[in-house]
Amino acid sequence: MSQQTALRLGKYLGQKPPQLVDTLQSLWSGYGAIERWQLDDGRTIIVKRIAPPNEVQHPRGWHSEVGHQRKLTSYRVEQHWYQHFSPAAAYWPNTLGTFSEDGTTYLLLSDLDAEGFAGRPESLSPHQITLCLEWLAQFHARFLNVRDEQLWARGGYWHLATRQEEWQRMQDTSLKRAAAQLDRCLANARWQTLVHGDAKVANFCFGADRVAAVDFQYVGHGPGVVDVAYFLGSELDGPRLAAEAEHWLDYYFSALQSALSLAAPQWADLESEWRQLYPVAVADFARFLDGWAPEHWKINDYSRGMVDRLLAEGNFFTKG
Repeated sequence: MSQQTALRLGKYLGQKPPQLVDTLQSLWSGYGAIERWQLDDGRTIIVKRIAPPNEVQHPRGWHSEVGHQRKLTSYRVEQHWYQHFSPAAAYWPNTLGTFSEDGTTYLLLSDLDAEGFAGRPESLSPHQITLCLEWLAQFHARFLNVRDEQLWARGGYWHLATRQEEWQRMQDTSLKRAAAQLDRCLANARWQTLVHGDAKVANFCFGADRVAAVDFQYVGHGPGVVDVAYFLGSELDGPRLAAEAEHWLDYYFSALQSALSLAAPQWADLESEWRQLYPVAVADFARFLDGWAPEHWKINDYSRGMVDRLLAEGNFFTKG
């Protein structure tokens, strides 16, 4: 496989076949791999090699045509993203090219390690959390009100339209009954941007006082707090969320306001709407987890409390 890939990469790049340095990770359910290759001039690049298997081996036993098509769509979305959007203040890898041959797609990207983003911490310091929230704020500010029909209509891998199998398996009947309304609240937000769609700690790469993001398979439209809720939930456990979430929300909104150029009334409207939607975003992700992996550590007293308070609101089912 590596020799065949080397020949194909060399042909595409118009140079000698590169050398495989390392396989960084396998793609979810065996759909390929992410690899580091060294070019003839010594530079390294990252190659995302996408080769859907004949038989899917999902880590949690989810095997379906719906899931297969969702993954295929996610790779098409990611290719479109890298081909049509270039990094700026919110940084991500530069695109070096993409091509397909014999059912395998190759996405060639700059090597973030070589660009000074070699840090991959499993847990973050407070300063690193601020860097990620600033990245999200810059990203959401840049793409406020931007529409691109080649991206997901709803950003995030867990949105309800693509997770009906998980919805059917939900154990929390109250949350299951509220799922469609949660979804409508987020879909009908007046203020929309592009959201990363998988902004977990593992998808941020750290440099000296800066950060870059990877994995744009689920980038699409939505309110920015979808990313913020998911990011905070990927880093903080229930007790820390209860103690710190409001502080980090305040930090995000301060960074977002600085990155935007909105008149005071517009900013007040956006902030008010997105703050109200934060618990909806928390509950919407909890809805997915309840059907997908009800024992997951991200289902905790904080998320359960957020769901309970939201569903107890007398006017919740008239919203959206």
